[in-house]
Amino acid sequence: MAVANLQRLSSQIPRLSSLSFFSKSLISRSTATTATSSAKVSDRIVRLSAIDYEGKKHEIIGLTGQTLLKSLINSGLVDPDSHRLEEIDACSAHCEVNIAEEWFEKLPPRSYDEEYVLQRNSRARVLNKHSRLGCQVILTHDLKGMVVAVPEPKPWDTN
Repeated sequence: MAVANLQRLSSQIPRLSSLSFFSKSLISRSTATTATSSAKVSDRIVRLSAIDYEGKKHEIIGLTGQTLLKSLINSGLVDPDSHRLEEIDACSAHCEVNIAEEWFEKLPPRSYDEEYVLQRNSRARVLNKHSRLGCQVILTHDLKGMVVAVPEPKPWDTN
């Protein structure tokens, strides 16, 4: 019943302009996750490569419908305590990653909100064209083999 309501609401998102970006994102993410959860887990696997700030390459496994941030946390490359929320309304760009250029066309463009958060929290105040928020990149089968770089934690992220 709840899934049917979410799907009905997600089809009405263009008409529900009063919903915040957060609400629309949550509804669409929930619908995508529900739609893919009925598939076998082995059919949902997306293998990625992540390069940590020391230059070491790591093989990452995620699932379609899952965020890139979730798969980086599950692999141990990102500290889960510094990334408590996946909603952009509460974002502070702690999940910023750099995407290899050849994968840009396979990703949807950054939303206005994602660009704003990245610009606001950029160390140099210059937006890196390779930067994305891991919490806003939803894994799909098209992203198998994608290469991402995880930057060094900012000084205020470490104890």
